[in-house]
Amino acid sequence: MDTLSYKTLAVGPETLDRKWVVVDATDQVLGRLCAKVAKLLRGKYKPGYTPYMECGDNVIIINADKIVMTGKKFTDKIYLNYTGYPGGQRETTPEVLMKKSFNKHIKPGMHPLFMRVMKGMLPKNRLGRQLLGNLHVYNGPTHPHEAQEPVLIDINKLK
Repeated sequence: MDTLSYKTLAVGPETLDRKWVVVDATDQVLGRLCAKVAKLLRGKYKPGYTPYMECGDNVIIINADKIVMTGKKFTDKIYLNYTGYPGGQRETTPEVLMKKSFNKHIKPGMHPLFMRVMKGMLPKNRLGRQLLGNLHVYNGPTHPHEAQEPVLIDINKLK
């Protein structure tokens, strides 16, 4: 068998096929939904997946206010962060982050709860920060990205 006939095709920026997809979060479990969305953002569902490149899709999540969490995690789970100053350890719950998402001072598309969860599921480097910019999360059923002609997908069909 001729081993030179098999070549790995490298995906370059000119051959990327990046789409806009819409995911409905109604009655979805937060962690399971975000795990699948992280794969969409990375491009792991595509045959030309390259780990060091931004080859995933732009994802719009609608109805984020209808998300569910199993058990009592919505009120009892604690997220910790540290400001860098003595005594600067802050704790928050998913319930507080969900209430912040309705604040008019938050930039549209930047849902604090989803951004917190998705940041933990993406690479901890420049690529991860760049991929997080491709995620847009809205509480209601409408979004301002109609010009990009996004395709509605069923997240439950993905593995």
